[in-house]
Amino acid sequence: MPVRLQKELQKLKKRILSLGAMVEERVRMAIKAVETRDEKLAKRIIEMDREIDENEVEVEEECLKILALHQPVAVDLRFITAVIKINNYLERIGDQAVNISQRVVSISRRPPVTVPFEYKLMAEKTETMLRESLDALVNLDEDLAHKVCLKDDEIDDMNREIYDEVKEVISSHPGRVGYMINLLLVSRHLERIADLTTNIAEEVIYMVEGEISRHRMNESFSIS
Repeated sequence: MPVRLQKELQKLKKRILSLGAMVEERVRMAIKAVETRDEKLAKRIIEMDREIDENEVEVEEECLKILALHQPVAVDLRFITAVIKINNYLERIGDQAVNISQRVVSISRRPPVTVPFEYKLMAEKTETMLRESLDALVNLDEDLAHKVCLKDDEIDDMNREIYDEVKEVISSHPGRVGYMINLLLVSRHLERIADLTTNIAEEVIYMVEGEISRHRMNESFSIS
């Protein structure tokens, strides 16, 4: 590998990992805002979204520059292709953190409703998936990436359970439909973060194995 290209790829890796850390922090902040009904924190997250957007554009431009100047092949080309996709997934996760924050702004201005569920476990599992997908990216750990993909089903199940519970609460609090819909949307946004995190893990597998792993996770790998 030419020395110049190697340096550019290392720089690119640092940038995508920096963006990943930034997005992970936004998700953590959004979850805290939900738990505390903190409108001020939620608005701060919304205002900071521009930083993620700007970094996403810069990473994409860096990828395109490397492709144009160095015309990488094989493993290097696969790495850049995966980074372009991961970059987009991270930006979309940042958008979901903003969406959660917008729901917090709405519910924080209304009297709370006692509900039979909480987001703590779902949020913790989603955060863990995101952290592990980024760890898998740092270490190019395909085994960890496979495990992240399998955890997505747990989040899907939790999302369905919350949907059923929201319907029951709405039947007993028909005047609070708007409030409950906002809570349901928080669940949906967490589920989307898990989906996008799974996509990141799949790209890590592609980097390492050179094969597209979508649609075959449950057939080829299981957690021991």
